[in-house]
Amino acid sequence: MTRELWVQVPADLNRDEKLGLLSKLDGQREKVVVGLDDIALARKLGLECVSPSSQGDIRLLDADSIGESTGFVDTRRTACHIVVKSFEDQKRAEALKEQGFGYLIVSCPNWKVIPFENLVATVRGGSKLIAWVSSPSEAKLALEALELGVDGIISECRTAEQLASYRFLLAEANLTLDLEKARLSRVTQLGAGLRVCIDTTELMSSGEGILVGSKAAGLFLVEAEVHENPHVSPRPFRVNAGAVSLYVLAGRSLTRYLSEIRAGDQMLIVNRKGVIRSGHVGRSKIERRPMVLVEAQTRTGQSCLAVLQNAETIRLVTPASSIAVTEIKEGDEVLVHVQEGGRHFGTLVKDELVIEQ
Repeated sequence: MTRELWVQVPADLNRDEKLGLLSKLDGQREKVVVGLDDIALARKLGLECVSPSSQGDIRLLDADSIGESTGFVDTRRTACHIVVKSFEDQKRAEALKEQGFGYLIVSCPNWKVIPFENLVATVRGGSKLIAWVSSPSEAKLALEALELGVDGIISECRTAEQLASYRFLLAEANLTLDLEKARLSRVTQLGAGLRVCIDTTELMSSGEGILVGSKAAGLFLVEAEVHENPHVSPRPFRVNAGAVSLYVLAGRSLTRYLSEIRAGDQMLIVNRKGVIRSGHVGRSKIERRPMVLVEAQTRTGQSCLAVLQNAETIRLVTPASSIAVTEIKEGDEVLVHVQEGGRHFGTLVKDELVIEQ
């Protein structure tokens, strides 16, 4: 499911400021909330307009203005806004879903978690549930409500930086990224080195772990320690991630060095189908251990490289299962994530010349 971002353009911005903000919106994936005076400006840029005016593509109405009958509006193209302060307000919101509104926009000025959890359970799957939020932290809570999250968020944005922060959260919540097969072309035993073991605040399952690599353009999926073995109990919260110098995918488009990871940091957890979820680091542990270098090539010739601890509990995820690094050999297939390289403090810098070997 793709979560939606609705951007409310402040009415007090001047025309140039509005144009600058609107021009940064993606007309395919984002909607803009504007008054009647700004509909024409937004439409010139190919944007879908949400407005209290009937001239908007989606009509925005307040719940208090709607009676028992909705015959005067096309409910499928109507977003109904309700403020939820009490259990009675929550029941009103559930009743609005039954009236067939395409979108139910909910503001929760007091309690920020429980109302959205209740509404995700009762409304989601009928009306699209859109949370009206005032900050990225509120948006994150709504997007994670009851693990499923709301269908989208709406918030006022005054600057490109505010827009970027909401886009980042939505990208995290859209739950998938692409994995592809790569064939191992080199397995080389190295001496001892510093590796990072990441203990998360989550319990992972078979085929689930984190993405790491020596080059940001190609990352291996390293499995959590979920398997039974004769010598040590499973630790499904743990990923023995690799050398301190490796990149780790900390967000959909954000890499960090493993050496930088600290307790409380956000971490992207991925399974073999590319389904992602957000977790956090409980602790990061650096120790000296024997290491092994692995390199793989995708069908398109993309090279992926990583230096991992050489031990039976470190496993690379494959299309069907996983394989310990102590057993891998040239020709084995593993799963990797390929993305654009060229990073500056973890952020993609397009068109920058970066050669990694």
